[in-house]
Amino acid sequence: MSVASLRSLEYLEQLPGTVFTRLYQQPSTALAIFRRMLPHLAKTFVMAMLYMPEPLPVADLEAWVRPDSSREKDQALNVLERLHILPSSPRAYKLSDSFAASLRLALTGGGNHRSFGVPCSTPDKHQVSIDFLDAYAQRQWETILYYVVSSAGTGMEGGVEISNGSKTLLQLGNFVVEKARRPTITQMGFEFLLQETNGQVWNLLIVYLDNAENLKMDPVDVLSFLFTLGSLTLGQDYSTANLSPTQIQMLEDLADFGLIYRRSPDSIRYYPTRLATTLTSDAPALLTSTAGPSASSLATATSEKSGFIIVETNYRIYAYTTSPLTTAILALFTHLTLRFPNMVAGKLTKESIQTAITYGITADQIVSYLTTHAHPQLRKTHPVLPPTVVDQIRLWQIEGDRMRATPGFLFKEFAGEEEYRGAVEYADTLGVLVWRNDGKRLFFVTRYEQLMGYFRNKPKKGAGAAG
Repeated sequence: MSVASLRSLEYLEQLPGTVFTRLYQQPSTALAIFRRMLPHLAKTFVMAMLYMPEPLPVADLEAWVRPDSSREKDQALNVLERLHILPSSPRAYKLSDSFAASLRLALTGGGNHRSFGVPCSTPDKHQVSIDFLDAYAQRQWETILYYVVSSAGTGMEGGVEISNGSKTLLQLGNFVVEKARRPTITQMGFEFLLQETNGQVWNLLIVYLDNAENLKMDPVDVLSFLFTLGSLTLGQDYSTANLSPTQIQMLEDLADFGLIYRRSPDSIRYYPTRLATTLTSDAPALLTSTAGPSASSLATATSEKSGFIIVETNYRIYAYTTSPLTTAILALFTHLTLRFPNMVAGKLTKESIQTAITYGITADQIVSYLTTHAHPQLRKTHPVLPPTVVDQIRLWQIEGDRMRATPGFLFKEFAGEEEYRGAVEYADTLGVLVWRNDGKRLFFVTRYEQLMGYFRNKPKKGAGAAG
């Protein structure tokens, strides 16, 4: 599951069950969650049960899965329960009625729900092309990124000023904060910049969702419309006639983000851009997510998409890019020394790394960014980055940051070894285990909800948690 999918899953699982009942009334939402949020085995379970007239006994489902795949089975069932697609702690499995009905409609067609958008019935006299929509989306989205990068004091100039609404949203999401009457980047802002585009979009949209009620908008309506956008066709114009007041209000904000294009605020049609149509897929949100507005050739854009950074054992970095945005991101943790029309060069230094660390960026984030965007020549080697460089980046961080706190919950006081082993292995299966001490029968997890369900289904013998 991608980072963007995990972020949106975390948002969804905190919602009450009544919200899911409303969400699943829209076939587009059921299909989007099926496509985007579920691991492959969970999708297999859903499709197997979708047309079953009776609940599936637990023993029958267990028989479908090989014994050595029990971990994958538990993870799949856990996701289905968190999304209220399957009931918790069942004796037999049965899909949620609203989810199953909507998914069947989405897969087979029919009904008058119009949850997949209504194409305009009249032709647009000024039809826009997909190339235009891609350029528009990239320009709008990168102005937001420019704003975040410039708040780190990189000396970036130029670019279009973002709307007051976008500025407020970035502050509400703690991507930037006001210091001395000017925006300053935060650790979350660095994380935001270093993500792939789809993850960035979802992070901003979740902040938007969290503040929907303050804008007098229905959060369920907002979320349903976002899932609808993910199912629309790029290049097709859609009518605003069937949209709710909340969704009409959203159009202006989504246009600021580059997710939709409207010729004017009172236009009867809107065009979803690639940023919107990829919300519920793993396809690239922008054709060249690292190429800025000044990219001068297809060759440059292609090279950036496939990897453009070379890191040498002497800590020197060469980046084949024409993008001011990419250059500015590198400047966050690199001492840049040379700039050419299609390349920048610099060096990773103790000062440049520790300056980035003072803003909150971590060594792991720097290593991840350099690895993700490594030149194809580097990808031929294993490991991709020189080990000495990776180790030194982490050592520079340790010099000024010797302790890292992880919020979570400590489980202790188990009645016996068997009870402890079962619980810690279940936590490991869920992917929430951070630390364990088998000798003292202690373990630490980042989440406790699923473990509480585990203990409720076991005879109570005195296990406890402190958080």
